[in-house]
Amino acid sequence: MTGSIEGLERFDSPGKGRSLRVTRPFKLGELLFSCPAYSYVLSYEERGCYCESCFTRKNGLAKCGKCHKAFYCNVKCQKGDWAMHKLECSAMTAFGENWCPSETVRLVARILAKKKMQKERCLSEKILQIGEMQSHIEDVDNEKREMNEADVARLHRFYSKHLDFPDHKDLLTLFSQVACNGFTIEDDELSHLGTAVYPDVALINHSCLPSVIVTFKGTSAEIRAVKNMKPGDEVLISYIDLLYPTDDRNNRLRESYYFTCDCQECKSKSRDKTKLKVRKQRDPIEPEIISNMVRYARKAIREFRASKHIKPPSELLEMCEQSLEEMGAVFDDSNVYMLHMMYQAMGVCLYMEDPEGAIRYGEKILKPYKQLYPPYSLNVSSMYLKLGRLYMGWEKHSMGISALKKAMAIMEVAHGKDHYYVTELRNEMTQK
Repeated sequence: MTGSIEGLERFDSPGKGRSLRVTRPFKLGELLFSCPAYSYVLSYEERGCYCESCFTRKNGLAKCGKCHKAFYCNVKCQKGDWAMHKLECSAMTAFGENWCPSETVRLVARILAKKKMQKERCLSEKILQIGEMQSHIEDVDNEKREMNEADVARLHRFYSKHLDFPDHKDLLTLFSQVACNGFTIEDDELSHLGTAVYPDVALINHSCLPSVIVTFKGTSAEIRAVKNMKPGDEVLISYIDLLYPTDDRNNRLRESYYFTCDCQECKSKSRDKTKLKVRKQRDPIEPEIISNMVRYARKAIREFRASKHIKPPSELLEMCEQSLEEMGAVFDDSNVYMLHMMYQAMGVCLYMEDPEGAIRYGEKILKPYKQLYPPYSLNVSSMYLKLGRLYMGWEKHSMGISALKKAMAIMEVAHGKDHYYVTELRNEMTQK
């Protein structure tokens, strides 16, 4: 791919393997390249709000006349998606409530269908850009291996009518590759829309000090510079949420991507003290007490994630409040573990249609976010968007417009000034 894109080239980075770098200067906010998804799938939860084919967000989408579960902009989008939608159309009706493939299973089914349509010589040649996409099947722990085995079983159960399957080992490899290289497509407020595979983007290595950001226009990925780049600079993105301290970030990288980061920030840990700020007290807090509270915080986060789709919202909010009270005895409000639970509490308040609660948590989150995240972070712009829209709903127009303008300043760099999210936001502010 990069041979046809001016200003980019592949190279072998020591210790990282295949990589990308720029061969000409790129300015802040400049588009390095854009690429369509090899394969993608819309989340169940967004059906009816977004077109299954182009991911356009609008009212009045037309539903599939057969299953009544997929929605499209028009006949053109519906016909364009039929080769993929037919994998699920009749099966969803036949299985009814027993239809339960994961999003990863749905994406793998579409990858296999595309391989069949294109009559490729082997599974890896196009899908994996001649082996460029990473697989760590040999490193997968028992829990993930069991999940992959369950996904393979679901793939056979729900898609056997339309697909020819490779052997079991190749399927496990494909699931591992999708897990390592799949991208979550998100909207302007970072809500999950779907999952996609971009073999070209999979060439880009990770750094906790990224030089570019990946955003989405429909189902295509766009890569833009988040700082000025000079010839020879490596193209680097962040694979993970950068809010957390070094040990947490590298634990996540090891668990999901099977490596640790050696960027300058990970070597120096220069921001860890700020991220783990403790509450000011007359007598210094003992290191052991801080360590114990970090362990408690990590456990609370795991328990909340495990309960997120099981417990009712009122109980989830109570979990957040209890953990915040416990951690607040030791941690400052700007501590990243406090911010994590505040963010979860804000999300629960939004779901419960409690704007006052959501605003209260959002205002506590925003200032530390601006300090702890890199410049032009989507996490910061999405928080400005949420608060701005909440303020508008509460007739606090000046505060709302101020927040939305700050969101736009970030989005114009990260998404580009002509992105429809930016255009929509500009229109939204004008109408208000």
